[in-house]
Amino acid sequence: MTLAAHNQKTGAPQAVYLHIPFCTNKCFYCDFNSYVLKDQPVMQYLEALEREMEHTVKANPPGEIKTIFVGGGTPTALKPDEMAYFLRSVKTYFPNWADDIEFSMEANPGTTDAEKLAAMKEGGVNRVSFGVQAFQNDLLTGIGRIHNTDDVYRSLDNARKAGLDNLSIDLMFGLPNQTVEMLNESIDKALELDLKHYSIYSLKVEENTLFHTLYQKNQLPLPHEDDELQMYLLLMKRMKEAGYEQYEISNFAKPGFESRHNITYWRNEDYYGLGAGAHGYVGRERHMNIKGINPYVEASRAGLPRLDHFEIGRAEAMEDYLMVGLRMLEGASSSRFHNQFGESMEDVFAKPLGKMLHAGLLERTADGFKLSEQGILFGNDVFAEFIGSISLNS
Repeated sequence: MTLAAHNQKTGAPQAVYLHIPFCTNKCFYCDFNSYVLKDQPVMQYLEALEREMEHTVKANPPGEIKTIFVGGGTPTALKPDEMAYFLRSVKTYFPNWADDIEFSMEANPGTTDAEKLAAMKEGGVNRVSFGVQAFQNDLLTGIGRIHNTDDVYRSLDNARKAGLDNLSIDLMFGLPNQTVEMLNESIDKALELDLKHYSIYSLKVEENTLFHTLYQKNQLPLPHEDDELQMYLLLMKRMKEAGYEQYEISNFAKPGFESRHNITYWRNEDYYGLGAGAHGYVGRERHMNIKGINPYVEASRAGLPRLDHFEIGRAEAMEDYLMVGLRMLEGASSSRFHNQFGESMEDVFAKPLGKMLHAGLLERTADGFKLSEQGILFGNDVFAEFIGSISLNS
């Protein structure tokens, strides 16, 4: 299949990612493109984002939109009137919503009062993901979070009162001074909430963060890697026992409440990416936007505020398909691969697939391959096997 044929086949993206880069403060582990809200030109940014929406739909007209995800930063750092303006812009430029659209927004506990949640609901948001991270206030303070556990309960209660019941929370493990017992307590409290979805992430010490500086000075008291493994195993066990399906390495849901937007990424499907520092993938071309607030605002006046964009070669697209597809516990689909690329996944990746099957890290499925129970624990090692494993003409 030619690249042109592939592009025609994909059609218009059905998923939209929008980035709101403002935060009330910067967490100690965060390397996302985010900026402390104080003295930022918020309305200028939202106007610039609206201009990017206008440029985007002219260049690549949207079809039916099935998922929208607003991330950050902390999107709920916006004031109610700013939130309403932003959501009106989204509806104006991406008006054709599927009847069952999933419209998600990230939120921090303590930043969602009744008025703001009402503006979110009115603007179409129907799924909210709260960054809870832990249920011990000392741990939250130690990672730079400004909320406490009372804020968590209040925010979830406010969301439900606003008519938002498709709720998710993030939990983190491997935090400084965190023990397996602390994590177990956090899981208890999380499961008592009876939510539709839970995401769990291990702490990664990223460059250009306070934690990286402390780590370099040997002043970051991280759990032993054996304890961190026990934390992950405990999370998987407890979630399964509570009736949640692990549908991706870091995500658990009640049946039917998986994050459909994130599944777009894991199936390597097209999506619009808008906002400062946002990434998008349309027609086998990836782009990354300018990161800084003021540079982004200025660039949006002249056209698409791109920092970089590049075509993804055929070999790289195939490798990406395997690496992201295997994150899902259902595995990477051979038939979907053939539909995208017109070739057999088993033929193209015969060597790494054979190696990982032999190592017991992959298993065959009815339509492809998935991580084994052991493979889930060593996912990054498995994914690395597919990088540079084929060499084809673009």
